[in-house]
Amino acid sequence: MKVLVTGGAGYIGSHTATVLLQSGIFVVVADSLVNSSESTIDGIKKITGQNFPFYKTDLCDFASLGEIFDAHKFDAVIHFAGLKAVGESVEKPVLYYENNIVATLNLCKCMEKFGVGKIIFSSSAAVYSSDNEMPFDENSALGAIAPYPWTKFMCEQILRDFVATNPNFSAVCLRYFNPVGAHPSGIIGENPTGIPNNLMPFIVQTVQGIHSEVKVFGNDYPTPDGTCIRDYIHVMDLAKGHVNALDFAGKNTGCEVFNLGTGRGVSVLEIINAFENANGLKIPFVIAPRRPGDIAVSYTSPKKAEEILGFKARLTLDDMCKDAWRFVNGVF
Repeated sequence: MKVLVTGGAGYIGSHTATVLLQSGIFVVVADSLVNSSESTIDGIKKITGQNFPFYKTDLCDFASLGEIFDAHKFDAVIHFAGLKAVGESVEKPVLYYENNIVATLNLCKCMEKFGVGKIIFSSSAAVYSSDNEMPFDENSALGAIAPYPWTKFMCEQILRDFVATNPNFSAVCLRYFNPVGAHPSGIIGENPTGIPNNLMPFIVQTVQGIHSEVKVFGNDYPTPDGTCIRDYIHVMDLAKGHVNALDFAGKNTGCEVFNLGTGRGVSVLEIINAFENANGLKIPFVIAPRRPGDIAVSYTSPKKAEEILGFKARLTLDDMCKDAWRFVNGVF
């Protein structure tokens, strides 16, 4: 099997490319490197001991994307590429709508032209409305609150309509919850540019001395310790979920949606405490005002992914914390 991995130099894409290669799947990576580094490609090759084609290209460039499809007979596409910062999407909505949606449309056109009938789409739990009762399941009401998740919502709809007119095609939309951790080798991991939007890289950077303290945004939520609760899943578990999805897409047609998470909610203070215990470190933190848009609790029911994809998250919170620190601390 030959798979095009768009955004394969990014955080989740690079870990997925690694798992695919180690599963015997031939991988071709396309990435603009806007949010990533070519050194990650070298890291994937080092981990797997395998070489593979890499194209530095923007999916919004239809001609260049077409050349990649023309050069390789793909069996499937796993689509990670896209701008992904919620805050930036509020400031630059047109950029996000243009980039993320045009890239997906171009992929659909190339898939149709070259007869590539399977796509796994990197979606987000952020497409769900905050008004739902917990846990989220795949039938929970949708309703994003910022341009970035709206682009995910819209791309899902594009794929539904796309496969409806191509009855032999299959699309699987994977709605992730909160990926954390790194490859256990410590060679690749999460390395955001600028100030991180997510908790774990901010904790790591605080330990590194880049920040003086972790800001805990609100301790007055209706949760056991007053801080927000999220469903954190190890990026390696998440990567393996794409292999399950690829197998499912090969046996089914139409468009299907799956939530990928652990089914367990963990609070901000629990994450900080777990990181301290896992790595023998002390994390300075302060309580800051709530952030607009944050909901108190978000976690998934893993039932559908377990029953249909055969996917179950295996790695623990301790694994997530140790691997995240191993990546930046150079302890291989």
